[in-house]
Amino acid sequence: MTTQPDGLPVYRVLTGPDDAAFCHRVSEAIRLGYELHEGPAVTFNGERVIVAQALVWPARP
Repeated sequence: MTTQPDGLPVYRVLTGPDDAAFCHRVSEAIRLGYELHEGPAVTFNGERVIVAQALVWPARP
């Protein structure tokens, strides 16, 4: 695929609790063709770990 699907932006940041649902969201974005942009950011909100992962649509020559 050479263009991002369904009008999604070239740059995306997914956030949420560090759980299976978040991992599935990131995995789905990778399956669509997005690539990870560096490592995740992780914080603790007093109850659980919250993760943010940036993804980019790869530039194709």
